[in-house]
Amino acid sequence: MRSNRRLGTGPGFTVDTVTCADDHRGWSQIEVNDDYRLVLVRSGRFGRMTDGVDGLVDPTMAYLGVPGEEERFAHPAGGDVCTALSLTPALWRSLTGERSGRLRPTVYVDAGVELAHRAFLRAAKGGDAGFALSESLLGLLGTVLRQASHTDEGSAPQVMSVPRSSEVRGRLVSAAREAILADHPAAEGLISLAQLLGASPYRLSRAFTREMGVSLTHYRNRVRVGRALERLEGGVTSLAELAVELGFADQAHLTRTVRSHLGHTPTALRRLLSGRSADER
Repeated sequence: MRSNRRLGTGPGFTVDTVTCADDHRGWSQIEVNDDYRLVLVRSGRFGRMTDGVDGLVDPTMAYLGVPGEEERFAHPAGGDVCTALSLTPALWRSLTGERSGRLRPTVYVDAGVELAHRAFLRAAKGGDAGFALSESLLGLLGTVLRQASHTDEGSAPQVMSVPRSSEVRGRLVSAAREAILADHPAAEGLISLAQLLGASPYRLSRAFTREMGVSLTHYRNRVRVGRALERLEGGVTSLAELAVELGFADQAHLTRTVRSHLGHTPTALRRLLSGRSADER
C-alpha cells in the first residue's frame, strides 16, 4: 500500500512524502510516470528496476526519473518513506541545461546531500514556497545534479542512460550494502563481510570502490553518520551514549567521523538541525 502526502508546492515543482507499506519480495507491475523527479529515501530500502536493470535504493542512494520511464519495485525488507520532488519540464531544463542527456539515473547520497535533504524538509514546513522552499530546493538539486553529472566513460548520450557496469559486480555491491544497512554481524569487518558474500576481500573492496565511488570504510561510516543525524535531529542529548549506540569507539571517534563527513561537530549539527542559532543556546 502506498500513500502520498503533499508537503509543498512551488513554481514548477511539488514535494511529497511517499510512504510504502508493501512487504512483497516479487516485482510489482510496470508503472509509468509522466514527470521529471528526484526521489530520496528517508527510511527503509527497496528494489527498483528500469530497462531490465535492478538496483537497491536506500538512504545512501537517490534516483532521478524522467517522463515515460517504466519502473518496477520490490520491497523485500518491508516498507519505506521517501521524499519525492516532481519538476515541470521547463524547470528541469533550466536546472540541468546541456547536462540532462548525461546524468546518471542513480546518485550516491553522501552525508552532505542528506543534510541538504533535511534542510529542505524543514523549509517545506515553513510555508514560504516562493523563496525559502525554492531556495532550499535549488541547493538540494544543485548538489544532487553535480553528483549525477559524473557519468561512466563511454556511456551513451541518452537521457538517464544506465551506466555500463558489470551486473555481477553490481549485485555483489548491493549485497554488501544490504548487510551494512541491516547491521548484519558480519558487516563489522571487511574480511567477515567478504566471507558472508562468498567473495575475496580484495575483490569486494575493489568492486565496491569502483561501483560506488567510495571505499567500504567510507560507506559504512556514511551510514553511521546518517543515523547520527537522525538521532541529533530527534533531540538526543548524550553524545557518549550515541557513540556507543552507533558502534563508535568513543565520543571522540564519533566527533572525528562526523566532522570528516560534514565539516561540523555533532554539537554544532544538533544546533543546526534544531534551527537554533548559537546565541540561543
